[in-house]
Amino acid sequence: MTANTVMQSADVARAVTRIAHEILESNRGSDNLVLLGIPTRGVTLASRIAAAIHDIDGVSVPMGSLDVTMYRDDLHENPLREPAPTTVPIDIDQATVVLVDDVLYSGRTVRAALDALTDLGRPDTVRLAVLVDRGHRELPIRADYVGKNLPTSPTQIIKVQFTELDGIDAVSLEEGEK
Repeated sequence: MTANTVMQSADVARAVTRIAHEILESNRGSDNLVLLGIPTRGVTLASRIAAAIHDIDGVSVPMGSLDVTMYRDDLHENPLREPAPTTVPIDIDQATVVLVDDVLYSGRTVRAALDALTDLGRPDTVRLAVLVDRGHRELPIRADYVGKNLPTSPTQIIKVQFTELDGIDAVSLEEGEK
């Protein structure tokens, strides 16, 4: 399998900072804002966005995680991964919730996240932030904040790596099976 690096550490950092600025601008500040990362890499990305918002605005935005494992519609096709904990730091009723994930592909993970979110409360607004949007949507879902749009073929694989989990910050595009 050959890999082509499409984002290096500096590119990832710029994308995170840009997403943080866009979130603050569209929300008119950090009031009533909560970030919920979708495990695993979405949680790391949400943590970085929260840190960038703190650097920009001087405010600590509540950040948590939202596991969607049991809400997926493909449990019968894919082996079940170990569910991660869901941690929601504040009451999300009437809040602006930004769901955060590393890659947006079919939209099915985000659909599962929306289902999981409704079990937790009724946010005023739900937004979506992703590091990479690779296209190929199966559901009518669109990201509000995107680090990089990266058109791919369905056989290609996007690999996101974060220092906290992998020892390096990078996004690569790999050729999959044809």
